[in-house]
Amino acid sequence: MADTDHKQKPRPKPAESGPVVDTPASETVADQGSSAVLQAELAETKDKLLRALAEQQNIRQQMQRQREEAVKFAASQLTGDLLDTLDNLRRAIESAPREDSDRDAIDPVLKGVEATEANLLTTLSRHGLQRIDPLGSAFDPHVHHAIRQHSDTTAAEGTIVEVLQPGYMLHGRVLRPAMVGVAVNGQQR
Repeated sequence: MADTDHKQKPRPKPAESGPVVDTPASETVADQGSSAVLQAELAETKDKLLRALAEQQNIRQQMQRQREEAVKFAASQLTGDLLDTLDNLRRAIESAPREDSDRDAIDPVLKGVEATEANLLTTLSRHGLQRIDPLGSAFDPHVHHAIRQHSDTTAAEGTIVEVLQPGYMLHGRVLRPAMVGVAVNGQQR
């Protein structure tokens, strides 16, 4: 009965460990040297990866800007072609006779042409077109094209005294410069 009541508890096994090897100090230094090389390679690879990611982000942003600009100026050729139509409408309005006898017959047609010009200008302005009508302002070669010089004027030199053809800008970019006459050797202000 003593044998059955008394159970033997299993003994814990001794921890298995490999043979203890005494490594010389030179091998430890070599392991540390290769570890330093690996760390340097890892840092260099990480730097290259970060640079590649930054370059990729820059390319994405540049493509986004180019796409937005392409959409913004997609209609520039059509708008430029319509400028001739605007010019012709203005010429038709300015060529209408001013005498009172012809005025009654011409007035309805003239009002229709003026309304068409105004409607076209309004529509184009909603899409970024702005008219450049620089009469009295200083000459700017980036926005104006000097066709004539006026030497016997009372305006200051470099002032626009005549607009032969208005210019137009599309979203701040010159689509067509204004053709102007500029005062030269005039009175200085």
